[in-house]
Amino acid sequence: MVTTLLGRKLGMTQVWSEDDRLLPVTVIQAGPCVISQIKTDKTDGYSAVQIAFGEIKESKVNKPMKGHFDKAGIEPKRYLMEVRIDATEKVKLGSVLDVGMFAPGDAVHVTGVSKGKGFAGVMKRHNFSGGPGGHGSHFHRAPGSIGMCATPARVLRGTRMPGHMGSETVTVRNLQVVRIDSEQNLLIVKGAVPGGKGALLTIRTA
Repeated sequence: MVTTLLGRKLGMTQVWSEDDRLLPVTVIQAGPCVISQIKTDKTDGYSAVQIAFGEIKESKVNKPMKGHFDKAGIEPKRYLMEVRIDATEKVKLGSVLDVGMFAPGDAVHVTGVSKGKGFAGVMKRHNFSGGPGGHGSHFHRAPGSIGMCATPARVLRGTRMPGHMGSETVTVRNLQVVRIDSEQNLLIVKGAVPGGKGALLTIRTA
């Protein structure tokens, strides 16, 4: 059984729970996804399905991919993802996956690419405390010592230093599903998920 969907982050808002608590939530357009390929142990050496998501103009699809979608009998999609499953007997090519696979109260793992922050110093990137703000100090936002002098006479790998921050694949685990809107394919989960508005997300059952 396939328990994974592709979706887009629409933004954050807040909703009232049944016990009158105001919950911060993220609204996700989860699916609909279409099964565009089925891989079996006999033909590929492992069991998996390929799911497709997102609208795209047919003119923007190259001929090999158009043939791939035509073989599956579906309209071209923008994103493809392969999902490992235990058995493919109950899976049908071209079938649609939507938010109906989830229910309020379920826990899900959400994976996405975090917002890019550009080049950042150690205080922003690694939460260093920095030095004194005044009183003649010349040490404010610098990292300080980054290694020893003679031995080993190099900077050790993994030392926390300034550099590019963000734009990394991040998974937020065990987010609670608060509500589901099957008509608009909306999944409302408690808490925040990686990425900005419109970011591509992978949602799977915890």
